[in-house]
Amino acid sequence: MKKLSVLYYVIPFLCLMPFFTAPIALAAGILLTLLKVEKPYEIKKYTSKILQWSIVLMGFGMSLQKVVETSQTGVLLTATSVFLTFLFGLALGYLFKVEKNTTMLISSGTAICGGSAIAAVSPIINAKNNQITFALTVIFVLNAIALFIFPIIGHALGMSQESFGYWSAIAIHDTSSVVGAGAAYGSEALEIATTVKLTRTLWIIPLSFLVLFINRKESKGGKVKIPWFILYFVIAIILAYYLPSYAETFNHLNWLGKKGMVIALFLIGTSFSLEDMKTAGLRAFLLGIILWLIISLSTLFFFLDY
Repeated sequence: MKKLSVLYYVIPFLCLMPFFTAPIALAAGILLTLLKVEKPYEIKKYTSKILQWSIVLMGFGMSLQKVVETSQTGVLLTATSVFLTFLFGLALGYLFKVEKNTTMLISSGTAICGGSAIAAVSPIINAKNNQITFALTVIFVLNAIALFIFPIIGHALGMSQESFGYWSAIAIHDTSSVVGAGAAYGSEALEIATTVKLTRTLWIIPLSFLVLFINRKESKGGKVKIPWFILYFVIAIILAYYLPSYAETFNHLNWLGKKGMVIALFLIGTSFSLEDMKTAGLRAFLLGIILWLIISLSTLFFFLDY
């Protein structure tokens, strides 16, 4: 399989093509991992940076007026969903007797933004590597499923672009999967999903302090990581609004951001691991699945009439 390592260079190039969509990129990454194709470079080193800067570049294609309108509507929705999901997660973890740190990581990842929330919370609770891996694996699998099935469900139920954008932003964990699902559904869905999702991501900060308070006896010097890329995303939106003469340049940057997100999904797919799935255990997966179903179905029924 060493000869196939060249695909790790070819596929990111293909991600720039119009036919290579987000779900295809994710599936390609998973397939290379399952085939045990040797990685020619350190994937994790680039994934987070490409993901975050792609989101920033996509800001140049956003409408400031639409973003303000969506953010105002989405603040209450995101706040309610974040804290209810987190509390439901803690209750289910206690019920299923899932280890405390793993429960907190899965609940945080489901409540806000998958891997980013897990990365923010893990140092606060002094999580062990295997606990972080468990949580990331559960979140990863559910993200992959959501990216494929959410657009199908949305079309089957005749959801509007606006309704689907809100639903995917609230019910899908990871930012990349939200953007991928939104892009697959339509441009308006993408804009709404991205804006609401990033509004939701801001809740990493207050949730991290809540986790620090709950876990204050065990926490020793835990620090809260602030998602600064969201500030850059907002700056990009403002620049695009106040400098209309550079519209063509901003359109190119927005295109680059969208394609960068597809590349990020491919790289995320290459981190898939069957071994980690087995190690995570049935109860941890049940916790993640049930919590995800609760938030997905409850918000689906809400946004069907939105």
